[in-house]
Amino acid sequence: MRTHLDSPVRYELPIGEDSVDINSLLGKAITLTFTGTILCIACGRKTKKSFNQGHCFPCLKRLASCDQCIVRPELCHYHEGTCREPKWGESHCLQPHVVYLANSSGLKVGVTRASQVPTRWIDQGAVQAIPVFEVSERRIAGLLEATLRQVVADRTNWRRMLKGSPDKLDMLAERARILSEADPLITQFKKGPDWGDTKKSSSNSVCEIMYPVATYPEKVKAHNFDKTASVSGKLQGIKGQYLILDTGVLNVRKFAGYELELNH
Repeated sequence: MRTHLDSPVRYELPIGEDSVDINSLLGKAITLTFTGTILCIACGRKTKKSFNQGHCFPCLKRLASCDQCIVRPELCHYHEGTCREPKWGESHCLQPHVVYLANSSGLKVGVTRASQVPTRWIDQGAVQAIPVFEVSERRIAGLLEATLRQVVADRTNWRRMLKGSPDKLDMLAERARILSEADPLITQFKKGPDWGDTKKSSSNSVCEIMYPVATYPEKVKAHNFDKTASVSGKLQGIKGQYLILDTGVLNVRKFAGYELELNH
């Protein structure tokens, strides 16, 4: 889903060549039906099975965007000359990145391209976020994230995130605390060759995010188009990349490339 930071976040769902204002469907009964067709989001070819959120198998093996370093940026190997697509690496990995703290299912550390702020935070269902470090490339951001995750989690508990909004945190105080606890590790990192022009963020602005959710589920049950072709229910909310229905939740991003029909 496409997102726009507003109060609350505005969501648009691409269906074919159309873009549906999902916020306008809150409180209404909707049905999403999978037609059985899956098209690779990279090359457009028809595929029987989707890999890595919308790719066919050849693209999974060929594209740099499907490499392991996308999930673990500290493993970026562009500098070793082994990137699958050097030009893609230059436009995506050798760009300014941000190491941040977010409050989604609790406090976590993460990495994103500077150009993806605040989209990345919205996609994770964060209600608060603040930059910690500003770096010149993805690999260094990943190394710093790996350093900080020794003192703070780096994962979002998606089920907990979908059960409600976490307690608000003093994000400035939390950033100071994490930096203090990680200071020996950061000091050691500074002595290495990867620190470069990395700097601590001077921003004291906390991004506060509100989602269009009327009712959170008590129990989280996930819908899956690979098991059931049609999903119906009353739309109770939207958070992260999830539709919250009274019958269960649907991770829209997981089914990128699936041809769907929407009825409401």
